[in-house]
Amino acid sequence: MTADQQSIIAVYPGSFDPVTNGHLDIIRRSSKVFGKLIVTVLNNSSKNPLFTVEERKELLREVTKDLPNVEIDSFRDLTIRYVKQKNARLIIRGLRAISDFEWEMQLASTNNKLDPEIETLFMMTSPQHSFLSSSIVKEIARFHGSVGDLVPEAVEQALNRKFT
Repeated sequence: MTADQQSIIAVYPGSFDPVTNGHLDIIRRSSKVFGKLIVTVLNNSSKNPLFTVEERKELLREVTKDLPNVEIDSFRDLTIRYVKQKNARLIIRGLRAISDFEWEMQLASTNNKLDPEIETLFMMTSPQHSFLSSSIVKEIARFHGSVGDLVPEAVEQALNRKFT
């Protein structure tokens, strides 16, 4: 990592309800590129979460404890305001498939309109995770299917507790 990269703070916002191996893939890869990565749980009022914000933060802390430059946080505001408050320069957004692109492009364009100094970086998830979403994981877990290959072990255990 260059000295310039070490000084860059990036923010990876998401619902993470729950964090999946696809999310973790983006987190791990981003943590190698930027000096500090803030993974932040947003409280999306349009979603009905399974896990509380605090539970999601705790799960993220558990699965990223080996990544010293990753910080876990949460917020209830516009993403762009949060990013500025943290003195970050980049927003990381994961893309699984082409179907994600239209929505993510709309978000990135809106954020650019609000503050052109902050960039959005799209990162493709690794192919083995391209089908994966938190919604799919919750549906499988709800009906007691195996999610061990889809989420970290701590998340699998938390899902089992929720659905037993």
